[in-house]
Amino acid sequence: MMATRTLLSKQITAALFRQPACFAHHGDYGNWGNTNVALVFSGCGWWDGTDVHEGVYTMYHLSRNGARFQMFAPNQQQMHVMDHMKKQPSSGENSISDYFWPSYRNLMIESARFSHGQGMTQMQDLSKLDANSYDAVIFPGGHGVTKNLSSFVKDGKDCKLHNDVERVLKDFHRSRKPIGLASMAPLLACRVLPGIEVTMGYERDDNTRWGNWPHTSLVQAVKSMGARHTVREPYEAYVDEKNKVVSTPTFMWETEQHYHYIFDGIGNMVKHVMRMSTK
Repeated sequence: MMATRTLLSKQITAALFRQPACFAHHGDYGNWGNTNVALVFSGCGWWDGTDVHEGVYTMYHLSRNGARFQMFAPNQQQMHVMDHMKKQPSSGENSISDYFWPSYRNLMIESARFSHGQGMTQMQDLSKLDANSYDAVIFPGGHGVTKNLSSFVKDGKDCKLHNDVERVLKDFHRSRKPIGLASMAPLLACRVLPGIEVTMGYERDDNTRWGNWPHTSLVQAVKSMGARHTVREPYEAYVDEKNKVVSTPTFMWETEQHYHYIFDGIGNMVKHVMRMSTK
């Protein structure tokens, strides 16, 4: 009996040591809870807000690398609601969801869809974001960047940013704290931080059997804003060490199935943001 108990005790101990991540996680760039990151969302959905994959992948990689994060979004109405099947503004016709939830939606409420049972604890008004309370800020991409966080969809390279978006970018930059940007989000930083270096993927639409680059006009726009652009693959990140700006193309590249490249791109961006936040 004693021999059996001893054997079981050794097996349990061995199992515990084989699975340290279940009890104490150490990420690639620090210990759990040492880095506090602000995430800025623009709604929920690629065509009218924050892309769901980019938002979720960002939270996953922050967690995996030992960071705490707080979610923010502007407390205002979004530009419009898109029918993601038809890829056009929702008409409200023949739609039960539009009948009960009309085609005007609040950005903070929509962005709270990224929360998991936390409600207001996880999603806060962007006006409350204070750069002094965080080590870094990350903006996932999606068309909400061009519609809700800026007037880019109307004004192009001469767009204006949401007041709090501009304030947050300038405050983090002034404080020498890293800024992470995915897919379309670099245009926000390029508009108010002169001379930064970013990537938004390819500068022309080179179609391949793996995917294509349909948003290259945005690349030309950021270059006209005075930014330096560097070509990168969707799974890569580009680091502007001088300005502490990290960008990744992600869904500037359009693919039907190869989402793991997007996952890896977000992961590389998060790791560099974490690395620079510890300096």
